[in-house]
Amino acid sequence: MDIKLLNFDIKGDERGSLIALEEYRNIPFEIKRVYYIFDTKEGVVRGKHAHKNLQQVLICVKGSCKILLDNGKERKVITLDSPDKGLYIGSFVWREMYDFSPDCVLMVLADKYYDEEDYIRDYKEFLKLAK
Repeated sequence: MDIKLLNFDIKGDERGSLIALEEYRNIPFEIKRVYYIFDTKEGVVRGKHAHKNLQQVLICVKGSCKILLDNGKERKVITLDSPDKGLYIGSFVWREMYDFSPDCVLMVLADKYYDEEDYIRDYKEFLKLAK
């Protein structure tokens, strides 16, 4: 499965902490798009799709959530609960984000601009294409 947990260096002093995200340094691609998910209601599942070509890094900058990852052969669940951890997800990995804490802010960095044609939103279709 094309996933990897990334550890980001925390810089800081008595004033607080800072993490810098830099393409091709601690983010393994050129960043073309950034968005974040917040105010997710209890019991809501986000994602429920895979991408044909897109690479992403998910960072829970506040709170926590769980990510179900599936490549058609194996499934893993990763908990994101720290701003110094990022989850790299390559193409052809089904993802579902769930169990959001009330204060969760999940930031996503992507290597491409939004393109609906890159999404696989039907799980049965994903399983056929993932083989």
